[in-house]
Amino acid sequence: MRKVILFLSFALLLAAVPLAAQDEGLPDWLGHSECEVDLSGQTVTIYHFGDISGPYAFITQPLLAGLADALAWFNARGGVCGALLASDNRDTGGDLAQTQAAYDAYRSLSPRPAVMVLYASGDAELLREQVAQDEIAVIISAGSVEGLYGEDGQSPGWIFATNPLYADQFGMFCAYVGANPERFPNPTIGYISWPGAFGEAAYTPEAIAYCAEQGVTVLERPEYFPPTATDITTNVQNLVDAGANILYTNSLASGPALVAATVVLLGLEDEVTLAGVNWALDTSVALLGQRSQRESDGLPSVNGLIGSLPFYWWTELTQPGIQLINEQADANQRALQVRNIAYILGWSIVDQYVEMYTQTVNRVGSLEAVTGPEIKATLESMQYAPLGLFEVDYSGGERRAVSGNRIAQMAFLNADGTGPATSAADAMLVPGPDGGQFFVPILIPLTPFEDAPDLRPGGADVP
Repeated sequence: MRKVILFLSFALLLAAVPLAAQDEGLPDWLGHSECEVDLSGQTVTIYHFGDISGPYAFITQPLLAGLADALAWFNARGGVCGALLASDNRDTGGDLAQTQAAYDAYRSLSPRPAVMVLYASGDAELLREQVAQDEIAVIISAGSVEGLYGEDGQSPGWIFATNPLYADQFGMFCAYVGANPERFPNPTIGYISWPGAFGEAAYTPEAIAYCAEQGVTVLERPEYFPPTATDITTNVQNLVDAGANILYTNSLASGPALVAATVVLLGLEDEVTLAGVNWALDTSVALLGQRSQRESDGLPSVNGLIGSLPFYWWTELTQPGIQLINEQADANQRALQVRNIAYILGWSIVDQYVEMYTQTVNRVGSLEAVTGPEIKATLESMQYAPLGLFEVDYSGGERRAVSGNRIAQMAFLNADGTGPATSAADAMLVPGPDGGQFFVPILIPLTPFEDAPDLRPGGADVP
């Protein structure tokens, strides 16, 4: 049986290996560059803005928690070569007009920020040309082709993604499907997602052609539904009637959960495989997906969902970074719904800032000399693994998204904690955040870490 990764951290199930206490300084296992300049008494601010109260709130609110906990931990150990780390953010509510207003406010600061953090593909597409003109580097955990490479798809800009391009993730899923014909005979994918930059980001001609090369058909007509939708039976039925036996979604939180619930409602759970982007394997999907159960086994409707997992997860406790995140989430009493992808990303962003600023200051000599072009130069050349969770490597400036990825599957833990449950009858139930009981989600890795295909226009793996 493949190794099972528990999806969340539960004291009754797991005990993390304790990390050695750090009285001062950062631990060696982080692998930071040596500081050559003392920045004591100064501040490095992480400027970030995006949807905190709208459709992305399930993801972004835990991001703020991760950033806050990481800032406190790193500052207690010297910050960036003695400089304290700080956070400055604005909520756009998912409104692009507010995104523009937030950007205008930050770009007007003196000195102007050298680097910012964005949350969503739509924000990246809106601001792509502006940040280039203003020479502000951007880090984002999203990956539309236009946001990273422009309208022509071949112009690397000032925005750098810390997860694989969404089209690359889609292609990697197709490669997995094509390599397992016994599990996926005659595979036909129906693309069903939210409209807009994020939801449509994986459905590209290059990804579709790559899927065809793997022996996987992608239906010509995708189906889109708004994040506020509650009934998508027509969308799902249209794709199934067109021949889809796999549904792939580039949505998050309520999106994958709604697709899964609809498949169950239509009695298609034994006929259709559910799949999606890395956000589809998030804690929010696992919890929202428990609002409906499969007819065949009583397990949550998202049981069996397949997606990308481009970093180490909460319970891969042999990783020091994962031990640290668990330790600090416990110490800060972070609730179950906060322990998701974005909380991990909050930690990785702060650690990446520490290394990014250390390298840049070492090169330019002072914090005052750090500019957007200097940060961009550092990002283009740095090779670093934030908390050891994933590899940051933009191939000397040729790429704008990391490439490492793996495929995993969502399941739910059995009662004795030894593997996936086969039905509700043999599943473990634990108290939930709302006072009820819930199934314990787990992840089953299906592939090791490897490079996702390069499917940007003109990319190395485009057929």
